Amino acid sequence: MDQPLAGVKVVDLTRILSGPFCSMLLGDLGADVIKIEAPEGDHVRGQGAIVEGMSWYFASFNRNKRSITLDLRSEEGKAILHRLVEGADVLVENFRPGVLDKLGLGEAARERLNPRLVVASVNGYGSTGPYAERPAFDFIAQAMSGFMAANGTPETGPLRCAPPITDLVAGLYAAFGVLAALRVRDRDGRGQAVESSMMMGMVSMLAYLSAAQLATGASPPPTGNDHPVASPYGLFQASDGGVAVAPSTAPILHRFMKTIGLEHLLDEPRFATNADRVAHRRALNALIDEAMRHETQDVWIARLNAAGVPCGRVQTLAEVVEDPQVAAQEMVLDVPHPGHGVVRMTGFPVKLSQTPCRINRPAPDLGADTEAVLAQAGFSADEIARFREAGVV
Repeated sequence: MDQPLAGVKVVDLTRILSGPFCSMLLGDLGADVIKIEAPEGDHVRGQGAIVEGMSWYFASFNRNKRSITLDLRSEEGKAILHRLVEGADVLVENFRPGVLDKLGLGEAARERLNPRLVVASVNGYGSTGPYAERPAFDFIAQAMSGFMAANGTPETGPLRCAPPITDLVAGLYAAFGVLAALRVRDRDGRGQAVESSMMMGMVSMLAYLSAAQLATGASPPPTGNDHPVASPYGLFQASDGGVAVAPSTAPILHRFMKTIGLEHLLDEPRFATNADRVAHRRALNALIDEAMRHETQDVWIARLNAAGVPCGRVQTLAEVVEDPQVAAQEMVLDVPHPGHGVVRMTGFPVKLSQTPCRINRPAPDLGADTEAVLAQAGFSADEIARFREAGVV
């Protein structure tokens, strides 16, 4: 069967990460994604681990795309872009607000060119408000969203998380919005603008942290590996390392405490209720550590899983990519890239039973599809040759 987005054409003006992640998700679902790059290419082509001339970072977020080069500072480059937009279903961009207008693709122009177009904009803070014009990167959005203040411990101070989480959340939300807008367009015949931002996407993900602040007016303190509203919960020490345990409900808590031989503690006044346990968290954690440090991680993980208690070890990335569950879910893919060998990358976390995501094409070399894309857009071979001679493509 055709993939869900087969026949959907996406013009992709994005670079770095948040926008390319959005367009990659659309490509994974079968969309024809045309990545438009400046003559020097996306900056990420030169970042991260580069093997046989290919950045594996770039390859991981630009699979299922075709690449064309286009000088958008030239009038001819803008005219070519307009031709591509006329035949597109979706336009994705992650410029600062106002850049689309400078490219001749403001709202009124898009209405003339292609009223069915869905336009997805991924930015730092949103297109309105006092921060709309500010530059943004993941680290800044993590800091300004409240996420970093809630991360870490009082001793460490605020901490960022290692992956570029705000880029990824914004890209994911943008793809989600595109799918909704396409559904509306199929129903009503008109496109619309879709917007997601790094800071606001992260604010939306603060879960019980934002709920607590909104309810009480107080900012939750950072609690590290401990849960801010549940105890016990966290990383406990076996004889050979930590075991992550999440006994988040009363039945699971009783099973956990019984398995480690500490069920009697729940009868003590200081540990009787969750509020009591949160108040005496340090003392309870110390008792659990003492009970667990006499057996290995493997022993506790086997016993706790058998008892129905969610638990696991802290794995390195090297261990993750060799994990049998990761293998069973096909979450590490070996993708041949002609001229660059085989690139290993993460797979598809969303599993569709009838129309699954798949690799239709590896990440493209810079400008590899320029002639084919322009020919499909109706440009003649002579016109394309002239564009090349003029440095437009």
